[in-house]
Amino acid sequence: MTNSPIKQTPHLAPSTTTPSDHQLRSPKSNRGLRKLQSAHQLSSNYAALNAPSLISQQRQQQQQQQQRTTSSSHNNQAPQIPPLPSHHRTRSTSDAVVPNASSSAAAAKRVVASKKNPPNQNPREEMEGLVRQGPQGDIHTELSRLRHLVLCEGLYADSDGMSQIRIYVWLILLNAPAISTDSYLELIRRGASPAYSKIRNDTFRTLATNPLFKRRVSEASLIRLLNAVAWKLHDAKIEKLAEPALVNAANERGSPELQHASPIIKHAQGPPTTTATDGSEAGGTEPGIYVQGMNVLCAPFLYAARSEAEAFVAFHGFITKECPGYVRGAMDGVHKGLALVDKCLAIVDPKLSSYLQSKHMKAELYAFASVLTMCACTPPLPEVLQLWDFLFAYGPHLNILCICAQLVIMRETLLTSPSPTKLLRSFPPLQAKLIVEITVSNLRKIPADIYEELVHHAE
Repeated sequence: MTNSPIKQTPHLAPSTTTPSDHQLRSPKSNRGLRKLQSAHQLSSNYAALNAPSLISQQRQQQQQQQQRTTSSSHNNQAPQIPPLPSHHRTRSTSDAVVPNASSSAAAAKRVVASKKNPPNQNPREEMEGLVRQGPQGDIHTELSRLRHLVLCEGLYADSDGMSQIRIYVWLILLNAPAISTDSYLELIRRGASPAYSKIRNDTFRTLATNPLFKRRVSEASLIRLLNAVAWKLHDAKIEKLAEPALVNAANERGSPELQHASPIIKHAQGPPTTTATDGSEAGGTEPGIYVQGMNVLCAPFLYAARSEAEAFVAFHGFITKECPGYVRGAMDGVHKGLALVDKCLAIVDPKLSSYLQSKHMKAELYAFASVLTMCACTPPLPEVLQLWDFLFAYGPHLNILCICAQLVIMRETLLTSPSPTKLLRSFPPLQAKLIVEITVSNLRKIPADIYEELVHHAE
């Protein structure tokens, strides 16, 4: 024990204990000495590692010399502690002095402009930014920019026509209100609507030959959405019929006001019948809740949407705001649109129009489905979605000119055919880009009064 290397450590203080005390020490005391030794070595190494560098030491020496020269007259004072070395950086561009206020304001405007519309920004990224972040400035300017991007660049989509932002672009362009999923589910829980049987008779044949639609959209989903829309239109119709009844609630049934009231007001006094609520049997001026063809008109919304609730709010807003005349019982808006097809074709291509008229081929014989469904009845479905991007951006009324554009594309074949009726039984596959180009070109030929009819024919 007396020859232990721990006791012979040179830098430890000599022990003052007696030899008997050394002999009585336990191994725990040796471990305590080892801990003290290790701590001492670590503290010395830490001080060495954290010693200032040579450059810092030179800087400290220079500062000390300067302090000695400046404080030579105050030798009796206590020496001052030298300041710690400071880290200096070169001046950045943000520290530069601005020459004048006008240049700084111009620079700020350039920075803001570059943040809003970077010069090299990808149109796809710009469109996604408008959809995700919303308008950064004037809403009308941003909407015009979105429409221009849809027209010139188009929405990015895969070969099946699927796009992550298409349904949101449609909702923005249609100005569709936000709706909670619970509101849609409440309509579903109400069960079968008054038009449920007619809906079931049409849904199974909706785009039956389109594999893309059948793979993505089920018949059950189509039934639910159309039934929910039928309930929504039914409720709106009942509220409209009940308004005059509330006004005349104070009058007795034998009063002169009620005797001279319209049949709609008299009907509102009693419970609604099935005929009044069934859209397919309603009169031409009364709103309906379902007409044949709404199933095809609804199909692209379900295909493009990411949920039934999104498709519901988009489809309901479309048929109630953009084309309510198409879903009335008499479909007066569709018949006005067919008449406009004949008028516009006579303007954009008089020769083709005269030839079709000579064969007694009016638009009501070949264009009824195209007018009612906004060309959704003509495959392929990805081209339909691309055409609808244009229609929602600049107005569904332009569908009339899109039908004329399809006829112009078939012009040579129709003029050389002795029986154009067979060719017009089914239109050739859609070419959305070409149709849009021809439509925009023919739009300049349409007179102002005819264009006014186009805008209001579906109301």
